[in-house]
Amino acid sequence: MARLFNFSAGPGVLPEEVLQQAADEMLDWHGSGQSVMEMSHRGKEFISIAEQTEAELRELLAIPSNCKVLFLQGGATLQFEMVPQHLLVGHASADYIHTGEWAKKAIKEAKAVGKVNIIASSEDRKFTYAPRGWSPTPGAAYVHYTANETIGGVEFHWTPDTGSTPLVCDMSSNILSKPIDVSKYGLIYAGAQKNIGPAGLTIVIVRDDLIGKANPAPSTMMNYKTHADAESMHNTPPTYGIYIAGLVFPVVEAQGWFGGD
Repeated sequence: MARLFNFSAGPGVLPEEVLQQAADEMLDWHGSGQSVMEMSHRGKEFISIAEQTEAELRELLAIPSNCKVLFLQGGATLQFEMVPQHLLVGHASADYIHTGEWAKKAIKEAKAVGKVNIIASSEDRKFTYAPRGWSPTPGAAYVHYTANETIGGVEFHWTPDTGSTPLVCDMSSNILSKPIDVSKYGLIYAGAQKNIGPAGLTIVIVRDDLIGKANPAPSTMMNYKTHADAESMHNTPPTYGIYIAGLVFPVVEAQGWFGGD
């Protein structure tokens, strides 16, 4: 069967070897007598899958031990709300860089929580570049930017320096496409459907000191602490998406998609 070329921004193409392995294991995962889609998320089989998937991602991105990896749902869109509910509440303002449609959506949701400073924008040239030469607002809770705007085709090819102000990034469109220094970020989030796996899984990498500080705290399911304390098993997570991600990560490492050091 001829495979189509898929240039969609997401859901995106998956490695054929991943699809083949998933097909081979569809009815019976490792002799368990069941599909991954049928497993209890609290059973030993799926817990082993989730632990291995997290370990592989930590190795790929060299994620520091002081960061939690959360397997959530709701896409980047839900993170537009969760980020300010955790980091903006109780602070005077947050800084956002406006580079296009996805940044615009994130800004809209943050404004519903508190004051937002647009410290840089490329709107003057119809969102055709990533702005430089800006600095965080004194006292801002965090600086948020969108690493790659798929609609306008604008990508940051550098990591902004925000000093002691936590850096937050929507990496949905380019995570795993190049090396990143996770230690420079307070929080990274990414919908998996572009580079990692099927739609439904959202990955959040968040520094420990940014969890559980909002007062008042977000509601239970909107609270990073809920999911961190339960190791992403507070409710039924996107189990099959986690499984597929765990198959993709070794392929990324083996194929050297990072392009070397």
